[in-house]
Amino acid sequence: MIQVDKITLNDVERIVLEREKLELSEKRISLVEKSYSFLEGFANTRIIYGINTGFGPMAQYRVSDEDRTALQYNIIRSHSTGAGAPLGEPYVLAAMIARLGTFIQGKSGIHREVVDQLVKYINEGIVPFVPEHGSVGASGDLVQLAHLALTLIGEGEVFYKGELRQTADVLRQLDIKPFGMHIREGLSLTNGTSFMTGIGSLNLIYAKKLFEKSLIAGVMMNEIAGSYDDFMSEVINTVRHHEGQTYVAQRMREISRDSKCMRDREAELYGQIHTEDVFDHKVQPYYSLRCIPQILGPVYDTFVNAQVIVEDELNSACDNPIVDPDTQNVYHGGNFHGDYISFEMDKVKIAVTKMTMLCERQMNYLFHDRINGILPPFVNLGKLGLNYGLQASQFTACSTTAECQTLSNPMYVHSIPNNNDNQDIVSMGTNSALIARHVIENAYQVHAIHFMAIVQAVDALGIADKLSSATRKVYDEVRAFFPKFSDDTPKYKDIERMIAYLKA
Repeated sequence: MIQVDKITLNDVERIVLEREKLELSEKRISLVEKSYSFLEGFANTRIIYGINTGFGPMAQYRVSDEDRTALQYNIIRSHSTGAGAPLGEPYVLAAMIARLGTFIQGKSGIHREVVDQLVKYINEGIVPFVPEHGSVGASGDLVQLAHLALTLIGEGEVFYKGELRQTADVLRQLDIKPFGMHIREGLSLTNGTSFMTGIGSLNLIYAKKLFEKSLIAGVMMNEIAGSYDDFMSEVINTVRHHEGQTYVAQRMREISRDSKCMRDREAELYGQIHTEDVFDHKVQPYYSLRCIPQILGPVYDTFVNAQVIVEDELNSACDNPIVDPDTQNVYHGGNFHGDYISFEMDKVKIAVTKMTMLCERQMNYLFHDRINGILPPFVNLGKLGLNYGLQASQFTACSTTAECQTLSNPMYVHSIPNNNDNQDIVSMGTNSALIARHVIENAYQVHAIHFMAIVQAVDALGIADKLSSATRKVYDEVRAFFPKFSDDTPKYKDIERMIAYLKA
């Protein structure tokens, strides 16, 4: 059981991917109740947006006291207008955690009943049906959050145990009552950045997992090529003062620590006399092998910064208005604006695309016998001409990498005024997070084919026993479900299994 106080990416991973239960700390429950109690008295005699006024451009119209409850239901029902495929269950769960993170700051003026309902849904695996499309990222994720809120009031549809069902039927089965409106629960549930933040959280978790596998692949590539190991030395990488590059080089040294495949430049080229005019072995390998610290360094730095931003957003009050019992005031502003997440997701997808481009170039090295000079074409272990190895798999990797490159155009700088120009500049943060998710999925596909090629290359050269203990472990894990092959067989199922392995 995870006691939620300050939400981290690790918490999201444990709750969403490992399905651990959560509970709220007493401190957080107390903050929620304090904020609600303050608003209950404060709202009686004052004009407050979304409590006794309309929403958006309709804020200039007063809402009578007898219609205040209906107003809260209306924003949920009227904004449940999403379109497209349903967002995957893990991403909706992550968004629910992000929404909970906003409410437990005690700045939303919502009744405790709302957070209790969210906790029940997350722990029971009740996942609202939420279409992918609808958000412009300000006032946050209005449409997607409305679909989430629709299920909390017992309407709409939810996924439960893998089946799409009417919410009311699932709640009856589990003896859960829909929550009732108190003051501003409808507005608070639909205002904020929780969907872009939830999607962004999982994007970052998956991107970081793939980054670690990319480091492994980089070492294995240099083991296959028999590279000189000074490209990852401490000296060359610390004289360039970037934390990411230093970290990548350090990790590569750790991974390759006991490898018998790497060459020592000092021993081979400095410690003896050479008289030949042409050297058999490359003095310096190609950039895709030699420049891994310089290429993956900024990728690492991007992920580190993105984690800070995403975790800050997970623990932010991001709705409007902000209800602050400490200063005894209600503040109107724009904390729902999703620029922070939008910008970071654009940067993350660009970083992942560069990581994928590196992977594709390394793969090309393995497949191109005239470039590597040591492997059969397409690491084909069968009869050349009769068999084809992984030749056709390169088509998939190449086309998928190209799609990543196109999708890496920024979303952050796209804004279309809407909502009677009330929302005259928006973040498109959820679009940014969704496109980043697509790029990351593509990246896993390309890396899956790359690892298939790597283990085939290891066997073509017969160097499995010379690999470092870290890379040998990965080789053995892959070969356990993807055996060495020489005959031509369909590979699409193997790619699926490899993706699952890389994500595990």
